[in-house]
Amino acid sequence: MKVSSFMHFLGFGLKTVLFHKKDPILGTVIVTDKCNLKCKHCSVNNITAVVHPYAQIRGEMQQLYDMDIRILFFCGGETFLWRDGDKTIKDLVIEAKKMGFLIVNVVTNGTFPIDLPEADLILLSLDGDKERHNAIRGDTYDTIMENIKNATTDNICFYMAINQINKDAIRDVCITARDTKNVRAVSFNFHTPYPDTRELALSKEEKKKCCDVIKQMMKENVPVFNLKSAFPYLIENKFPTPCHQCVVIENGKVSVCGRCIDVPGLCEECGYFFVAEYTLLFRGNLKVVSEMFRTYLKYI
Repeated sequence: MKVSSFMHFLGFGLKTVLFHKKDPILGTVIVTDKCNLKCKHCSVNNITAVVHPYAQIRGEMQQLYDMDIRILFFCGGETFLWRDGDKTIKDLVIEAKKMGFLIVNVVTNGTFPIDLPEADLILLSLDGDKERHNAIRGDTYDTIMENIKNATTDNICFYMAINQINKDAIRDVCITARDTKNVRAVSFNFHTPYPDTRELALSKEEKKKCCDVIKQMMKENVPVFNLKSAFPYLIENKFPTPCHQCVVIENGKVSVCGRCIDVPGLCEECGYFFVAEYTLLFRGNLKVVSEMFRTYLKYI
């Protein structure tokens, strides 16, 4: 991370904590909900299957920038399906950098070739060892690993949603992250139980066991892009929601924190690690503040 970017985020954090501000710093643009997969845990794919045009996405990026957001995510659906004429997701990342966003990340399922050195991080979904990943996402594991091997840069971070199918594969994903070329780290979430996927949710006891495995992996120097100081709050679902420092924009609609905010009762069962981490950070939790500085400077 550049020193100038670090200083900007430091200043934002201090103002937010000291003056109890609710201004956002992280924004996500949903470029499409079209996806080439039908994952068992996903409730937001192919609802409209509309690929939003470049002019609209560019306008939404500008809208977020004008809100003083400086961390930008592109998300889907599947982001690598996004096209408008000869423009691809690469063009969106380049444009975001030109606009002045300090960190630009892309979320993908990894089933398309990965040539995106312009992104700071590519958050790539890997949901277990081959057997359990394929049970969730279809026969994609080998394709994904081949695309990672052939990626043009080492800016990939595994992104695992832990659920009833893959809860015993955390160590497998950690070791794969540690030992795979072009992978920088691994980041976790717990399954957030939309009404149609509630059977995949973890109990409090299961979440604790998962966190214990992740902490052990951290002790073994596996590159984990999460904050263990937030784990107790995640296990108990005792962190403030929604996260006002994060917004999502999809087809012109801006939502605080995420799309799931519109589902009654879902905030109380939130499994997103970053929501716990950010809300605790901006409430001034000193352990989270200290750990986030060390973690973000290492992996971004």
